[in-house]
Amino acid sequence: MTAWAEGDPLEVAPRLLGAILTHGGVSVRLTEVEAYAGPLDPGSHAHRGQTARNEVMFGPPGRLYVYFVYGMHFCANLVTGPEGDPGAVLLRAGEVVAGIDVARERRRSSSDRDLARGPARLCRVLGIDLADNGIRPDLVAGEPVADISTGPRVGLRLAAERPWRFWATGDPTVSTYRPAAPRRAAGR
Repeated sequence: MTAWAEGDPLEVAPRLLGAILTHGGVSVRLTEVEAYAGPLDPGSHAHRGQTARNEVMFGPPGRLYVYFVYGMHFCANLVTGPEGDPGAVLLRAGEVVAGIDVARERRRSSSDRDLARGPARLCRVLGIDLADNGIRPDLVAGEPVADISTGPRVGLRLAAERPWRFWATGDPTVSTYRPAAPRRAAGR
């Protein structure tokens, strides 16, 4: 990984679009990402400080922060740094550009477009799980994306409205936007 993927997460996020991430025999061209600004961002896992779960976010930039969500999915962020400043970029979606047969085996999908369309699907096709938390990924700059859109982050209850989700405009592998479902009061 090179210096182009280090720095403020709001600057790194759009630069990651078009980058190629290779893991587990599959390569994915990133088409959608989301920035998280650490302690100043209520949507970030680092908002309330360092824990055993998020400690990778507080370390040096360029490593993967992998977490388990909803009791069934893995998601991966690229820590952007600098060390001690827990910024990160969630890797939301991409297009499989190598290892398509492996990707299809890992995630039986009705279409190749949907193989890595969403953060959990992306991790599944790449074979990323908690064992990969803290690794330096094989991530190289790809063809820069010329037309980038921004919008609210997906599935958050806090600070979702911040336009910190970035995607390749019109790319069919970008995930569908879904706001967080409102919480229901207990007893209803």
